[in-house]
Amino acid sequence: METLYLVIPCYNEEEMLPITAEALMKKMDALISDRKISSDSKVMFVDDGSKDKTWEIIEKLHSLNPMFTGLKLSRNKGHQNALLAGLMTAKNYADILISMDADLQDDIGAIDGFLEKRAEGCDIVYGVRSSREKDTAFKRGTAQAYYKLLAKLGVEITYNHADYRLMSRRAVEALSEFKEVNLFLRGLVPMVGFKSDIVTYVRNERQAGESKYPLKKMISFAVEGITSLSVKPIRLITSLGLLVFLVSIIMLIYFFVIWCMGKTVAGWTTTVVSVWALGGLQLLAIGVIGEYIGKIYLETKERPKFIIETNLEETN
Repeated sequence: METLYLVIPCYNEEEMLPITAEALMKKMDALISDRKISSDSKVMFVDDGSKDKTWEIIEKLHSLNPMFTGLKLSRNKGHQNALLAGLMTAKNYADILISMDADLQDDIGAIDGFLEKRAEGCDIVYGVRSSREKDTAFKRGTAQAYYKLLAKLGVEITYNHADYRLMSRRAVEALSEFKEVNLFLRGLVPMVGFKSDIVTYVRNERQAGESKYPLKKMISFAVEGITSLSVKPIRLITSLGLLVFLVSIIMLIYFFVIWCMGKTVAGWTTTVVSVWALGGLQLLAIGVIGEYIGKIYLETKERPKFIIETNLEETN
């Protein structure tokens, strides 16, 4: 039997953690009793620099039940970095790893399906939402549009998949070879390769606490995904610039012909509109290119993606 570690990033989850811990303990006990996983399997909570009592709760859970362990980052580094920190640490103790959020919106019943796919030889199993009926119309529409946009930009990504997935140790070892500072794991993991499959599940409602992904963070995360994995936006700007140049040549020829015919041209409206349109286009182009230059700047610094302050596995 393989040893399973559940890796769960947490940020200000003091309200949700006791509920999550109880549900996961029952699930892990059932899997161990059914001999689907080793008795050495654990739940690893990763505290992403929380400002509430999240770490205190993790320490208490660890002292009461060795099934629970924890990782404390020195400061808040964001969901993706916290998740990566957990994976890179847990791979030293586990044969298979499952990442999920602390809010229990990812159906833990799907873990059985993950393990069945693993038994069939899969190194990566993606948890995929079967529907988005519980989402608001705005969230559902923007999410679906975003996945389609990524696909058109050439990004290999599993539709309706977030970060609920199973990975084997060798898959995580392969992921560690990716040195990006700007992380978008749901786009990086498919690049690892190996045999993979999906398990569908119905996403639940959050039982306590508040979502840690407001609209501002969701937009930032979306931009991160596009600019980290595709250069097509820059190529689109190049194509748009060429198109504007060709249109300007055609307009120049047109105005020259009009001038030769002795007709006057009303210039103020055309001039003002043209200046504002081209100025806006230039600023947009500079902004998109600036996003990429900013990422190059961060990558060249080679700053650590996370710093571990405390690893409860090492205190045993």
